[in-house]
Amino acid sequence: MQSLAPTPVLVAAGGTGGHLFPAEALAAALIKQGLAVHLATDRRAARYGGAFADESIHVIASATLRARNPFALLPTTVSLSVGVAQAWALIGRLKPVAVIGFGGYPTVPPVMAAAWRGVPTLIHEANAVIGRANRLLAPRVTAIATTFPDVLGNNPRLAAKVSLTGNPVRPAVIAAAATPYPAAVESLQVLIFGGSQGARVMADVVPDAIGKLAAPLRSRLTIFQQARDEDVSRVRATYSRLAVSAEVAPFFADLPARIAASHLIVARSGAGTVAELAAIGRPAILVPLPHAIDQDQLANAGVLERAGGAVRLVQSGLTPQRLATEIAALADAPQRLAAMAAAARSVGRLDAAERLAKLVLRVAGRGANTSA
Repeated sequence: MQSLAPTPVLVAAGGTGGHLFPAEALAAALIKQGLAVHLATDRRAARYGGAFADESIHVIASATLRARNPFALLPTTVSLSVGVAQAWALIGRLKPVAVIGFGGYPTVPPVMAAAWRGVPTLIHEANAVIGRANRLLAPRVTAIATTFPDVLGNNPRLAAKVSLTGNPVRPAVIAAAATPYPAAVESLQVLIFGGSQGARVMADVVPDAIGKLAAPLRSRLTIFQQARDEDVSRVRATYSRLAVSAEVAPFFADLPARIAASHLIVARSGAGTVAELAAIGRPAILVPLPHAIDQDQLANAGVLERAGGAVRLVQSGLTPQRLATEIAALADAPQRLAAMAAAARSVGRLDAAERLAKLVLRVAGRGANTSA
């Protein structure tokens, strides 16, 4: 007798780490429940490959709505329309019991097609404010999962759909969360990174800030800094001139473990970064990406700042002297660093993937005891 194939679920996520990592974490939780998980994404997903089998990855056409000129919008509209047609056909072939979107415009065609087909749909909002793509989809979906409370503001119609699940994190993050905060006494390990696309401001400001620290403090430092390929040489040269122990590279594959081993992190405040800092519980100086339409990173950093787990510095006021002052103040207060680590941990959710998986099962009508 032939065994039945696992029930399929379709996850839609843009091809960046901030969207794919929580999608991967949810996929792992759903697979444990006996479901087969497929990924609808854009062409960027290849750079993060490995978590999904090649045969379960489906590239769907999409585009970002940026321009207001009707003529400039035409190619975007065509691309999204092609994506909806592709997603409609894919859903007809896979027959998923639910379609889950993780934000970004690559999720729009699959979620819209599913809603029009009558397939249960769910979107996950990772940020402290709802993004444009999810704002478009929210009225049309069955359920909405959020990382933070009060993301949708005062909208009773949408509030009825919302469940607070947290932002799913990778298994490597959960493993790193088991590491206690290291005592910051003799040495101080500082990790600097700028999100999946890097951040030139980190290369421009952080090394010069380290140079403004008193020599005894500099001698205690060990720096680990991610820098863009074009910035690696000059950042290394600065640290070498300052005689500061430093490792500078374009990418750290073991970033969660490095976060766990660090006393202080200097970073952007994308949803994934904030979720990982909170899950592992590490103090941070956060520099939100400026000029974002939704100001999502500013809001994300505010969540950790209000909890007492981070210092938020807007980029327009980020100077080497200002950053040096903040680093020196924290380095001189190891008890404050430890308290910030505990405060960050207090807003983390290590079980977010399981909570979101239960919500997916409930939306799909599978199992009675699946409340999120």
